[in-house]
Amino acid sequence: MNNVHCYRHSVSRASGEMADALASGASVRKDVGVQVPPRPQPKLVGFLAIVNQLSELRRSKNLLLNLTLRELRSKYRRSFLGWAWSMLNPLSNMLIYWFVFGVVFGAVALKGDPSGLDNYALYLLSGLLPWGFFSLVTNLGLGSLIGNAGLVRKVFFAWETLVFAQVIFSFVQFCIEMSLLCVVLIVVGSPILPWIPVAFLMMLLLAVYASGFALAVSVGAVFFRDLRYLWTILIQVMFFATPIIYSPDRLDGKLHPYLEFIFHWNPMAVFILSFRHLLYDGRAPEFGYVVYLACVSVISFVVGWAIFVKLSKRLAEEV
Repeated sequence: MNNVHCYRHSVSRASGEMADALASGASVRKDVGVQVPPRPQPKLVGFLAIVNQLSELRRSKNLLLNLTLRELRSKYRRSFLGWAWSMLNPLSNMLIYWFVFGVVFGAVALKGDPSGLDNYALYLLSGLLPWGFFSLVTNLGLGSLIGNAGLVRKVFFAWETLVFAQVIFSFVQFCIEMSLLCVVLIVVGSPILPWIPVAFLMMLLLAVYASGFALAVSVGAVFFRDLRYLWTILIQVMFFATPIIYSPDRLDGKLHPYLEFIFHWNPMAVFILSFRHLLYDGRAPEFGYVVYLACVSVISFVVGWAIFVKLSKRLAEEV
């Protein structure tokens, strides 16, 4: 009986998505004895191919809006607490790490400068929320094409739309979480109010950076199905290689200089450090860090989209 219910739910969801696609101007494939190419592929390479994809995405903007709204409406639709779960999940992680590392192992947060905060739980949250957003975007992106295989096979549209809908959905959730954290920080006396616009710009940069990964893994998972299992391992390694539950100075002098350099300039480590400067310390992030993050975010986005464009030529046949 449960299987029948799940089947009906999947059929209903797929039908709804196809209706959204058609309403947004996409066209349906009609494969009746004739091999129809899954997607028109102009003979463009490199940057020109990405520009062409941008024009396709612009034509699919209504579909992007419909898919994003569908995700927002259905995420916690039947749960009792609803969108409260978007904050309860990072809070539960924070409590676990606070107890294990703060209580059991005696880890302490650096004193906020100039905020004067000395609270390990808030120190954790200011790093866990940006990391949680990156993790959510890449994990949702990983299954965005495979989970909509029927739509990809039957409808002509910019397939990147499926990935970007997950990015926008995750960003809305990220905004809610960060807003609540800012309220708590203001209540405890952190001088973050002037830095909230800068924090929002950093959030946008992180969204651009994470989108590049989401585009790459979404199409990669179609051709290499083990990627979703490999990514689970990689994301765990990246988590502990990023100074989220510990301060960066704990690695000073404990690693080979080359490894220390890699750890220090790991983009997610720089993102976490910049968010902590803004939220926990109540001051501007270092200018050099902001320039570095802007560069790596653009590079991540362009490379991720280039991989998507390259591999999407056979996507409808492989998904």
